[in-house]
Amino acid sequence: MDGVGPQISSELAVEIARLGLIHEASETAALRRVTELAVRTVRGCAGASGIRWTAGDDPEPRDVTSTHPDLSHLIDVQCARRDGPVFDVARSETSIFCSDTLVETRWPAFTPIALQRGVRCFATTVHRTGPILMTLMMYGVVPGALDRRELGLGALLAAQGGAAVSNTRHYEDAHRTAVQLQQAVEARAVVDQAKGVLMHAMGCDAETAFNELKRISQTRHVKLTALARRIVEGSGPDGDGTGRSGLAGARNGR
Repeated sequence: MDGVGPQISSELAVEIARLGLIHEASETAALRRVTELAVRTVRGCAGASGIRWTAGDDPEPRDVTSTHPDLSHLIDVQCARRDGPVFDVARSETSIFCSDTLVETRWPAFTPIALQRGVRCFATTVHRTGPILMTLMMYGVVPGALDRRELGLGALLAAQGGAAVSNTRHYEDAHRTAVQLQQAVEARAVVDQAKGVLMHAMGCDAETAFNELKRISQTRHVKLTALARRIVEGSGPDGDGTGRSGLAGARNGR
């Protein structure tokens, strides 16, 4: 080994940076981009699989993507048995390297299947971002195709991919909360408008109007917001077009 590590071109640097752009990636898209970049940039890497895990004593795979169906099968086999190199990496959070699958003895159940799929060497890197664990498993088709010096680049891809997945989750959670708050504000607004209509029609105060809304909602099995919207739109409590003239009837139970 001459100590010369992988060189990162300006183009690769831009692509790695793009992994973190939330508006361009879902969790699955971020994983897929990591595996594609590994194949394009890590020397000797003919295929790759990326997995997002829930970290812990018994990590659980959540999202999986592979660059080839045969590699998806290898991950499925390991997940079904909860055993294999990728599970060892997820549990220990330590990278592994195999220069020749044919002479590998650590995973006797996995290596024959990998050989059948043409895998002659493999390496897995791992990175944790908070509760998110990201593993990147890279495969070569000839013994020694993967160079240990290239694993630093794989680790960088796993780290940036893990950060992208974590950022995407935070963004989606924040967006979901914002939508729920917006819906709550809109629902409150239409209920307030309906209260105003009832106050005018019944000559009552706001509390009485709101209690009347709740009574009609319960007796007619209509959601409060839907009932309020009908009243505001002038279609009446039953949505039958009776408009505000029907409010008196609703109050009298007709």
